[in-house]
Amino acid sequence: MAQQTPTQYRSTVVPSEVIQSVSPALGRYEQEDVADLWKRPQLSARDRSVVTVAILVARSQTADLPHYVNLALDNGVTPKELSEVITHLAFYAGWTNGMSAVAVTHEIFRERNIGVDQLPASMPEFLALNEDGEARRQSSVKNLLGTSSPGLEQFTTDPLFRDVWLRPDLSLRDRSLVTISSLMANGQVAQLAGHLNRALDNGLTAEQAGEVVTQVAFYAGWPNAFSAGPVVAEVLKGRS
Repeated sequence: MAQQTPTQYRSTVVPSEVIQSVSPALGRYEQEDVADLWKRPQLSARDRSVVTVAILVARSQTADLPHYVNLALDNGVTPKELSEVITHLAFYAGWTNGMSAVAVTHEIFRERNIGVDQLPASMPEFLALNEDGEARRQSSVKNLLGTSSPGLEQFTTDPLFRDVWLRPDLSLRDRSLVTISSLMANGQVAQLAGHLNRALDNGLTAEQAGEVVTQVAFYAGWPNAFSAGPVVAEVLKGRS
């Protein structure tokens, strides 16, 4: 399938005539504003696809997910990367949301003849662990949880930070991009500052971080975007 350019972009699987039959105004916004969103240069079409798939998976919005998974593949997200996005979000958005995404993506992979040979290994050669950073993270979790939930503390260390985050088929920058997109989409801003700082350390730019908020506004709603926006502003101010 040929790669789609932003000018070929369709924001939904709902036909234009159906939108017009229910809400002509929404049809106009879809044709003008949402289409313009995908042309903005602050995020590549590939990154917008990653962010949008993350939003839909995090919110279990599976009706349009096949369209956006296909668009992601057309925009250069590899099957390995898409597989890792879903794996990552099972931890950050919930196991059942991850499994719902698996069910949708299974059909798309079948239609595109994407086999297991094109997917990440279940046990790859992991990236090197930043021991100092991991020690600081564990200390922070211990201070936060105390002795209240040893199970959560254990599983946060392994498998999340000593396994999932070290899987090599999705870059650390993209793992951070997926994580902050999920947190913003669900209005979970309590951990957003920490993960946004990690994202910036992992190579996401300040401009890209701000544009994620814009993408979230359209795909998860303005209230979630405005909950995230001040947190992003404060983090960027602190790093300037």
